Amino acid sequence: MRSSPTLLLLTALCLPGSAQPPQPPQRMVLIDQDGSGPGGSDQMSMMILLQSPQVKVLGITMVTGDAWEPEEVQHTLRMLELIHRSDVPVVPGAVFPLLRTQAETMHQAAAIGSSFYYGAWGSLAQHSPQPYHGPFVLPPLTEGQPTTHPLDEDAAHFLIRQVRAHPHQVTIYAAGPLTNIALAVSIDPHFAELSQGIVIMGGSLNPRTDDPEFATDPRHEFNFWFDPEAAHIVLRAAWPRIDLTDADISLKTRFTPEILHQIAKSSSPAAQYIVRYSHQFYYQWDELAAAAWLDPGIITRETTLYVDVDTAPGPHYGDTLTWTATNKPTLDGSEGPMQPVHVQQDLDLKRFEDLFVNLMKSPPPGQ
Repeated sequence: MRSSPTLLLLTALCLPGSAQPPQPPQRMVLIDQDGSGPGGSDQMSMMILLQSPQVKVLGITMVTGDAWEPEEVQHTLRMLELIHRSDVPVVPGAVFPLLRTQAETMHQAAAIGSSFYYGAWGSLAQHSPQPYHGPFVLPPLTEGQPTTHPLDEDAAHFLIRQVRAHPHQVTIYAAGPLTNIALAVSIDPHFAELSQGIVIMGGSLNPRTDDPEFATDPRHEFNFWFDPEAAHIVLRAAWPRIDLTDADISLKTRFTPEILHQIAKSSSPAAQYIVRYSHQFYYQWDELAAAAWLDPGIITRETTLYVDVDTAPGPHYGDTLTWTATNKPTLDGSEGPMQPVHVQQDLDLKRFEDLFVNLMKSPPPGQ
């Protein structure tokens, strides 16, 4: 009896030395992050992309936000060492916002009231989560000092160089204040359009929560607020696509003791890093932005809006602004026309948590 073509194909695939089906090419990404640490949302979000065999991380650029950039560089270098990914370059970026200053912010707080969270300017908050120190102070790291070093290049030019080396292939993942990205856009007017798009964690519309950071100030979100001018420049740039993970959807997630317990069952370097250093059970805003880019099926509902940031001095400086296609401003800003933004609204929480846990329990790609 003659064998069917399907049977012959299956038999051939099972033979030793048979050619395996080609693997899809890795998706290229540049990570721009305010990498406070050790552990926590900033470091774990980068680890999602670093742990995925589907992703080629071209580099990590650092920006002041949750902590000062010089310290973040050290935490991130050490994280890469501990999870066996020191092949990925770390690039120093902006230490200060484009225009906002700490002194001005202190004066504003005295005039209009304080905010819940100030990131690197932690001493301004009533309940600071971290002791304040100056921008160029490098305190001893609890996870140990890195032996590797950052690139001798600035973040903006590194971003431009990588996008131009891989035109229309690189996604920018931006999970901190957007200072580095705004500088790259301003230096190279074709930077945004030569990318594949940008994923942003930032902004706040109308989160359903009693969390005091958002309940009485629903349009205030730290990443946009810390450098409003940078966010304005980036949101107006000619990206092929903008995906936005805002505070509204992020508040539906949480890093929990149960998730930590699941990860702790693995002896992988990434899992053990988290077990040692990630004990803040808080929202997974940055992790969700990374995971949703990796698996778009995590997002079950989105809407298209036009998004900007209030850059006028006053009590709403840094607030998120949004419009629909029917009521958006018709006058283009100096940076260009407003761009449609895919704003995520709901998610498959289990799918997200499963992806996160499985990646953290996995060995480093290629090992």
